[in-house]
Amino acid sequence: MSEHEHDPTETDFFEPAGWEERYVGDDAMWSGRPNPQLVTEAGRLTPGTALDVGCGEGGDVVWLAQQGWYVTGADFSANGLARAARHAEQAGVADCTDWWQVDARAFAAEGRRFDLVTTHFLHPPDHGMVEVTRRLAEAVAPGGHLLVVGHAPSAHHTQLSESHRRAMWEAAELLPGLPEGFEAVVVEQRPRTVERDGESFDIEDSTLLARRTT
Repeated sequence: MSEHEHDPTETDFFEPAGWEERYVGDDAMWSGRPNPQLVTEAGRLTPGTALDVGCGEGGDVVWLAQQGWYVTGADFSANGLARAARHAEQAGVADCTDWWQVDARAFAAEGRRFDLVTTHFLHPPDHGMVEVTRRLAEAVAPGGHLLVVGHAPSAHHTQLSESHRRAMWEAAELLPGLPEGFEAVVVEQRPRTVERDGESFDIEDSTLLARRTT
């Protein structure tokens, strides 16, 4: 997923099959530009290894690779990962990327560690993002960072389904998902101006950045 909105249905937004269907064909769903909070926060870090969970078409993966990171893009959609791999090839960063098909709700690090683990606009149902945060934190190397960004609840998200709006969250709600040994660096609702149908309005990006200290 990305900051660029679309019109999901009630039945397919949360499951792989719906996204496999969305990523069939050649038309891009997203802009290809990196998400702004990633640019802000990762731009302050020394490049190393990164994991982008819910990478979709790979815009954030490509940007990180262009900044000198070695990036693993993860998504539960095989079609999305195929698109992302093509975009990395077209951008000349394929040698700095690899791919992992996994559902964030069942994510297990299995001993893999990254200097940066990031996910943007992932909204599992039933308040599942706290558990996803806990799972992703296990993949952060000592001294590394976890960046989790999502849509804050807003009356402006009228184009989205009711179930998707209920799945939105604020940054502070994810703090219980941080295991022992993490310190919260940023817990903010960051305003951002977007445009839809020729109208501009402000929304908030729920932004949690945490560092693994041990």
